[in-house]
Amino acid sequence: MSVGAASLRGRIMLAFVLIVVLAVLLSVTVGYFVTRSQMNAFVAQLLTLEADDLVRALRREHGSAGGWATVDRALAQAGYLYPEGEEHDGRGERPERGSEMLFHVDRVRVVVVDDAGLIVRDNLSRLRPGTPAPELGGTVAAVIDPAAGRPVGSVHLDVERAFLAAETHGFLRATLVTTALGAALTAAAALLLAAWIAHRITTPVTRLTRAAAAIARRGGSALLPVTSADELGRMSAAFNRMTRALQTQRELRRRLIDDLSHELNTPLCVIRLEAQGLRDGLQAPAHAADRIIREVSLLHNLVSDLNWLAETDSGELRLTRESCSVDELVSAELRRWQPQAQMRRIDLSFQPWSAVPALDLDRTRMRQALGNVIRNALQHTATGGRIIVAAGVAAAGQAAITVTDDGAGIDAADLPYLFDRLYRTDESRTRGTGGSGLGLAIARAIVTAHAGTIAVTSPGPGKGTTV
Repeated sequence: MSVGAASLRGRIMLAFVLIVVLAVLLSVTVGYFVTRSQMNAFVAQLLTLEADDLVRALRREHGSAGGWATVDRALAQAGYLYPEGEEHDGRGERPERGSEMLFHVDRVRVVVVDDAGLIVRDNLSRLRPGTPAPELGGTVAAVIDPAAGRPVGSVHLDVERAFLAAETHGFLRATLVTTALGAALTAAAALLLAAWIAHRITTPVTRLTRAAAAIARRGGSALLPVTSADELGRMSAAFNRMTRALQTQRELRRRLIDDLSHELNTPLCVIRLEAQGLRDGLQAPAHAADRIIREVSLLHNLVSDLNWLAETDSGELRLTRESCSVDELVSAELRRWQPQAQMRRIDLSFQPWSAVPALDLDRTRMRQALGNVIRNALQHTATGGRIIVAAGVAAAGQAAITVTDDGAGIDAADLPYLFDRLYRTDESRTRGTGGSGLGLAIARAIVTAHAGTIAVTSPGPGKGTTV
């Protein structure tokens, strides 16, 4: 279990770190190429500006000298003639001109070509004057004689590319080192953040795993702390609800087994005692037979009820619907129970509060449900008590039937379980008044099959009940 949690935690942390590393690598890669491109663009822009200044100087010299004889003076004034021996040091320093501070840059190569395409001057002395000009890179600008209004040549400006590349790579390497240091710090922070987030995510999962294992191993009811309102908090709350439901079902199952054992054991004991008394001559045959037949009937009814409920659980319950008057249905069922009510001097009456239209019902099944409720009311109403059956149309437009007695009442703790099978309150566990505990469960199954609802209310013990 801890290995699984650690594995999940490790995967979360690894995912965070990988995301950070990939983001840093992508950022460095994009930054590298963008920086190099921007530097090249900057150099090209600078060369264009320098070419404009140089063209103006060359135009003045050409105009004043009537040719290219004084081209070196223009180049020297512009700072493009380097001292002897500097051809090999790779660097040159440009002077300040005007208000513009010219930065220390790679040495600029300047080649002046006349209008015939012949070399006039190469400031790095790589091309001889008077030779045809080859293909030259860099920035090219035409030199126009203002008096004649025609081009008299051109000037080519370019930096030393090898040195520029070395300088660019050096700058980018320094940038990469700085970025790598920042990436390492970012990865460390991401690792700490990932560890915290992974702990926050996996702790509820670990608790859930342990609690589920405890329930499976011991049948306990361990609950999880709900510390947040997010998905993890809702997961813990859902697990707690499931745990409580399992505990309730476990308790109901225990009570079901106890009650079912009690329901089966009692008539079997009576049958055995009557048979022993009959064998030993202690009981009259007729009396013993009557007792045995009555107990066998109770067992038969119990088994029949259980089988009937099993049919409802499996979806095999079939209803034979027909148009039925609710008033007539209730009146017929009350007539069936009047003799028992009169025998116990209980006032059983029907008091409709409004007319109910005819409904499509299974008459037999609905009378069975109503009969179970009335019988339950009779069993828990003392001699001289009162039971009122009422019917009418509720506020929501639904037909409603209520059975209200002034009998023993029900404790609030028992109300949620009254429709569970074989459930009986502690005050009604004797077979004389408690029944089999299946009547209300059967009633609920029938009403539910008709797409209806059934509920019980009671002010408390000794204050009556309404179904």
